Amino acid sequence: MSAYVISEVEVLDEELADTYRTLAEASIRRYDGRYIVRGAVPQAVEGTWPSTQRVVVVEFPDADRAKEWYESSEYAEALEVREAALERRLLLVEGVSE
Repeated sequence: MSAYVISEVEVLDEELADTYRTLAEASIRRYDGRYIVRGAVPQAVEGTWPSTQRVVVVEFPDADRAKEWYESSEYAEALEVREAALERRLLLVEGVSE
């Protein structure tokens, strides 16, 4: 069953954020992930959404693969950059079985 990593992101440093994106994308691909949504500004149909925040959704084949990615040495390098580049909330959810 597919799993999704959903990130609510606020960029703190655009140059560092570009570095993070490059490192993160390479690591995501190594773990069979693919971007579904990348850096989108959502339209708030209900409630409010800060105009400075973006949404990223990455699909993985399953939750185990998503966890492997997050805990990988490849992604660890991106995480070091992320601390100064972005403020975010990161969620892991499983899709529904068909």
